[in-house]
Amino acid sequence: MPVALPQDQLINGLPRWALAAASAAALWLLLMALRRVLVSRLEARCAAPGEHHLAPVSLGVVRASSAAILLLLAAYVGAHWLLLPPAVAEWAGRAALFALLLQGALWGSALIVGWLQEYEASRLQKDAAAVTTMHGVGFVLRLALYALLILIALDNLPGVEVTTLLASLGIGGIAVALALQNVLSDLFASLSIALDKPFVIGDFVAFDGLLGSVQHIGLKTTRLRSLTGEQLVIGNGDLLKRVISNYKRMEQRRIAFRIGVTYETPHEKLVRIPAMLREIVEAQESVRFDRAHFREFGDFSLIFEVVYFVLLPDFGVYVDVQQAINLAIYARFERESIAFAYPTSKVLVAQAE
Repeated sequence: MPVALPQDQLINGLPRWALAAASAAALWLLLMALRRVLVSRLEARCAAPGEHHLAPVSLGVVRASSAAILLLLAAYVGAHWLLLPPAVAEWAGRAALFALLLQGALWGSALIVGWLQEYEASRLQKDAAAVTTMHGVGFVLRLALYALLILIALDNLPGVEVTTLLASLGIGGIAVALALQNVLSDLFASLSIALDKPFVIGDFVAFDGLLGSVQHIGLKTTRLRSLTGEQLVIGNGDLLKRVISNYKRMEQRRIAFRIGVTYETPHEKLVRIPAMLREIVEAQESVRFDRAHFREFGDFSLIFEVVYFVLLPDFGVYVDVQQAINLAIYARFERESIAFAYPTSKVLVAQAE
């Protein structure tokens, strides 16, 4: 008794099935061979001397190609040789789309991870804070990628209204955003610090009377080590609202100081003091003299003001230079018999007649 064959097999016949299977197998083998060739060439390029920033990233993307997903896509292409019922053809198309979206997620994730690894390799020694922040950025990018692909997949499912779903998520998202307002503010401030770089780890900064060296820049807070040893922790959002002085990026220091001599100093010596001060300042190394003037009449002294620039930003260099200037001024005034002023008061007693 003959065996009854399914209707679709009777329509297609064995030659069509054989052609579909052969086409799918040939396409899958071609894709796998192409994957092997690309991996081999990219590995050789990565191993070659010289900088190849795109090769490691491209290698990660190619390796993320799934053999099972490629086989499913090849089977879908091969199925075009068959005459399938409309419902079956529709679901086969959806399955192929879902497989393609999944493969796109793998490629996109590999691209983001590879980019972060290259960024970390090039920036870790220069800017460790930016590396920490960019890991958070990578998480956000992957999350956005997966959300987009999931929405595309849901949009292709029968009976699912993506517009209604997005509206519901939008209302919930507003509530979550309000609840996490401070956290999100610090997160975006961390991204701003990473991209704009107002300071990096190791910089010595000051704000609102607080001074410290930057030790860590996280996704929510920045931590400083103060001069007295304690750790200062401040939210990134609050920190960027302050006026920050970054002393490490100082190219030169402008120094202004005053000295006072007594009112008993003779006029001819007062005239010579600015020249003396200029000579003393210009004798120092890594210094650019600006000016020295008899500035004003003080309560108990004649005040001279000196302005100069230390051409190196190091604080230790500045204090060494200022110390040398102070000692030289003291020695010079001692030789010239010029007396430094100090707070004094005179009491005038009137004789009664």
